[in-house]
Amino acid sequence: MGLRIVTTPLRTDLELPAARSGGFDPALRDAILRAPGTEGLLQKLEAPDALVVTTGQQPGLFTGPLYTIHKALSAQALAAILEARWERPVVPLFWLANDDHDFAEASGTAWLRSDGSVAERSLTPRPADAPQLPMYRTPLGAEIAGLVAELGADLRSLQWGRDAAMWIEHHWRPGRTVGEAYAGSLAELLGRAGVLTFDPTHRSAKRAMAPHLIKALGLAKELDRDLHTRAGELAAIGQDGGVPVGDGATLVMLEGKAGRDRLVADGDGFVTRRSEERFTLAQLQALAAEAPERFSPNVLLRPVIEATILPTVAYLAGPGELRYWQLTPPIYSRMRTRPQAALPRWSGIIVEPRVERALEAFGATLQELTATTSDLERRVAGAGMPTGARKALDRLAAEIEQQFAVLEKEGAAIAPQLARALETLHRKLSWLAERTEGKVVAHLRRRDTDAMTRIGRARDSVLPLGRPQERTLTIAPFLARYGPGILDEIAAAARAWYAAALEGRRLTP
Repeated sequence: MGLRIVTTPLRTDLELPAARSGGFDPALRDAILRAPGTEGLLQKLEAPDALVVTTGQQPGLFTGPLYTIHKALSAQALAAILEARWERPVVPLFWLANDDHDFAEASGTAWLRSDGSVAERSLTPRPADAPQLPMYRTPLGAEIAGLVAELGADLRSLQWGRDAAMWIEHHWRPGRTVGEAYAGSLAELLGRAGVLTFDPTHRSAKRAMAPHLIKALGLAKELDRDLHTRAGELAAIGQDGGVPVGDGATLVMLEGKAGRDRLVADGDGFVTRRSEERFTLAQLQALAAEAPERFSPNVLLRPVIEATILPTVAYLAGPGELRYWQLTPPIYSRMRTRPQAALPRWSGIIVEPRVERALEAFGATLQELTATTSDLERRVAGAGMPTGARKALDRLAAEIEQQFAVLEKEGAAIAPQLARALETLHRKLSWLAERTEGKVVAHLRRRDTDAMTRIGRARDSVLPLGRPQERTLTIAPFLARYGPGILDEIAAAARAWYAAALEGRRLTP
């Protein structure tokens, strides 16, 4: 394949608790999305002692940024290691967080074009006064066809581009919801990679979650008090859970007149934060029995719900989610749910062959290329400086240092004020010498446009738009260039990282 997967240094002192008793609730079977490659996984999941490694992500346009795929393949990698060590079924499962209502985050994407440049696109923003519908109920308009066509045009010229374009075109089309397109495209992609996708918006999942959400509402005041205490404990050791707590807001979301809305404790009842609809606990309990699809957990309660309705042994999370996790112990305690392990997802960079060739051509490292400064360009441009100019600049800098060393010494003997003035002039002249060199290098950079363009294109691949690759680019162009085998490459890198991190750890089933 020719590409290189570079693992980002992360914590490597991972520890897992002993595995819990297994068993997947067959009532949830219909919440698992069917796709090629999932039948064998479903059979494994239904074994009496089966466990799951879960991860998940809210929707993103064209499956969102690469870290969505990294999360799923992290779950596959860890599940394979645990299954081999424990000699019992361990299944990777991706939780499709289609209840989420953050349209701004779900509606944008970026991809590498066939010429190596970066395209950044997004759907038309939702009006500020529109209901904040969850993504599984937010329709894709006609404009999605234009974005699909633009992406497809960039993909089809590549070796595997026709397959990648057809995959996008099949799922992302007008009339579908954002959540439906996201779920369908991920289920197809991840099924072939050995990962199941779980739809928590399916009615069977909603029915399974509803009693636990009502329980959390019944415990709202105690949970609010416990979370406030927990946040204080974290603050005392210099840590921040990243989520406001202790303000009366519950851990449960309800879809009401203003869309998905936070329920807030209010006297003996509850009120939705934006639409100000009021309910008693008894009314919410009756509503959950009649329309469970209107209820969902917030970011702190979700992993607790996962551990409650699924035989979850580990939950793989990104840096932000691991911050939230620090707040969750009192939730598990109050809900009487045994916590699963929370571990970091694998993180890395896909280094393409053309990037490798550029690094080799310029004698550069990946660290230099991903630096936010332009030191690499300056170095490359400076290497092409005429010998005479280089010598003159070096002599200028050396003369300033040499002569001012004498002047400052003599000035100190004459008067302290003179010494300080000479030090100021020394710094100024040194700065002017550096600026003179910078001017020469800047003109060399403009002259050597081919080298600068090549470096820029290489950087766009690993640091697109000045942001981390895995938080910016979608997987589609990489599939178009390298085919589905790239998923195996990423999974292998994740497996090697988890295996090394868990080396020597006692993982008792």
